[in-house]
This record gives sequence, structure tokens and C-alpha cells, in this order.
Amino acid sequence: MTDHPPAILAPETFQRRLLDWFEVHGRHDLPWQQDRTPYRVWVSEIMLQQTQVATVIPYFERFMARFPDVQALATASQDEVLHLWTGLGYYARGRNLHKAARTVVAEHDGAFPVDSLEAMAALPGIGPSTAGAIIAQSTGRRAVILDGNVKRVLTRLHAVEGWPGRPAVERRLWALADHYTPDRRLVDFTQAMMDLGATLCSRGRPDCAACPFSDACLAHARGEERRFPESKPRKALPTRHAVMLVLQDDQGRVLLEQRPSSGLWGGLWSLPQFEDEAGLQGWLDQHAPRAELDAAWSPFTHVFSHFRLEITPRPARVTRLDAVGEGRRWFDPEAPDSIGLAAPVKGLLESLRPFTLSAPVSPHSDAQEK
Repeated sequence: MTDHPPAILAPETFQRRLLDWFEVHGRHDLPWQQDRTPYRVWVSEIMLQQTQVATVIPYFERFMARFPDVQALATASQDEVLHLWTGLGYYARGRNLHKAARTVVAEHDGAFPVDSLEAMAALPGIGPSTAGAIIAQSTGRRAVILDGNVKRVLTRLHAVEGWPGRPAVERRLWALADHYTPDRRLVDFTQAMMDLGATLCSRGRPDCAACPFSDACLAHARGEERRFPESKPRKALPTRHAVMLVLQDDQGRVLLEQRPSSGLWGGLWSLPQFEDEAGLQGWLDQHAPRAELDAAWSPFTHVFSHFRLEITPRPARVTRLDAVGEGRRWFDPEAPDSIGLAAPVKGLLESLRPFTLSAPVSPHSDAQEK
């Protein structure tokens, strides 16, 4: 700690220090940094929302192999898109990615509207910061970004009080981001800001000794690096309960049903889900009266950002089911289809052995849903 607060850096000094650091320590070989088209940058930016680079890289590479351009993505089915998104989490991103691709093809002749920040930000799943990142990274034109990494750097550098999600705090951070953003080298500058927040100015263990701004950082001067940015006021997560029906036929196939397009696991395929045993039994009485229920498997917990879901798998077997109904299908765990699956359901299906309903190991325990 120091007795005197550090001086506020001029924008030119900030930019020079940041870019000098980036030249030596920044990340220059990420797959989306090669052939920087608006499409490739866009896909990477959406995948990187609330997800670490190391996790994203294999998903991005598989996605590009299957959907090399926006036209290929726009003409794909939602099932194909969500199948490649399975496990990456925060599935609304995948659905919005698909919607945005169709919008770009239908309303912008297949070209991203990178000449307009407002038009980019209006696409599904793209806000002002993501739009700025796509424009800056793919065209080199000046655009301001304010993702989580940049917020962390700026709140610490200026010791900005308050949770960044509050409108007044966010306005202050946008002003600071605009203040420091240069008119040139935008590709390097935006990547450098993200790299600094991800590698040095990390949330848990900031490496202040290696930071090019340690002498100018108010949070560091106070010894309060971990206090900033302030966390969102927390509420205790409520727990909800669900019973999932694992209904297998005599071929070992499992009955799945597609979730509604919005809401929990929107558009993904899941096991039939009920609030309680009575709901499950009522469904069986109506759709599969000959089914034989087995003992319930051990419950496990899946954690979402705003609640915990305790899931009890309920196995059952049926010799024949005349009609599965609209929005349902049989799934063969031994020969899985390319469909999007809810994360805990994917784990359950992978643990099943053919022609048996032996209880599997719980696929997830306190997993964070993304």
C-alpha cells in the first residue's frame, strides 16, 4: 500500500502500456484470430460469454468444421446446432446464435452489418459490448467493449464502487472504456483488454506484480484488489424438485421429449419431467398404462444461476408403446442421434447399459449450468 493515491493515466499512456504488454504476453494464436471474418469472431464472442477460452476452443473448432459460414448455420436445424452446443452451457446462446444467423441471411443478404453498431447490437444474443468486439476484431474500426474482463480491469484501476450491473455503475464503466479506447490498432487493443482481465487481473488471484498498471491502480494502492468489482447482492438459491422418467422399451431405447423453445433447457431434448410422483403416474396412466415402474435411483442436484434442481430419476420399462406423441422420440444410447440434450440427461443416457435399468452413477452433482 502507498500513502499517496496513484496518478490517473492519460489515455495514450494507458494504450501504450497495454499494447507493449500485449506484444509480449498476450494471446496471438487462438483459432478465431486466424481468418478474422465477422462470422468467426461473432461465433467466438458468443461462445466466450461466461465461458473460459480453454473450454471454448474445441467447441469452436467443431462448430467451424460443421458450419463454416453463416449460410451453413442459417440452413441447419436447431437440433444440429444445439447438439454441437451440448455441454457448453447457457443454451440460450446457441438458440440466439441460430436465430441471428437466419436474421443475417434473411435481412442482411448474408453479410453482418458491421458498419452499424446499432444494427449489430440488435441481432439476437448480441448486445453493445459483443457488437463492439465483433466490429473492432473483424474490421479494425473503433468500437468500445465492456465485457466482464474489461469491467474487472476498470473497476480495479479506478476503484469504482458498486455492483457493475447497476445502471449508474455501468454508465461510469462505459465512459471509462470509451475514454481509453484508441482510434488505431483496435484489433490488438480489444484483445489486449480481454487478455489482461483474463490472465493477470483475474477475479480470484490477480497477479499485480506482473501488471503494467500496478502503479496506477487505485484498488492495488489500497490493497483491496479482491474487493473490486463488487459482487451482485446474493440471495439464497431456492431448491426445486423434479422427477425424470427413464422409460425404456424392449430394445433398450429411451423415450425423450423436446422442451419448449423458451425456458429451462429450451429446445433441447430431455426425459419426461414432472414435479412429483403423482404427475409421473398420471402421465403413465394416460400414455403408457402397461409400463412397469422400478425403484427410484438416487437423486442428484443440478445448479442453475438462480435455483438448484434436485432430480430423481424414475426408471420404468415398457414392451411396446403404440404412439409416442408429437414432440417425443425414442433414443438409442448405443447409437445416439445428433440432437441437443440437456446436460444432466446426456449424463444419464451415457451411463445406461443396453437392455437394463440398473441404476447408474449420478452424472452430475452440484454442476453449474451455463
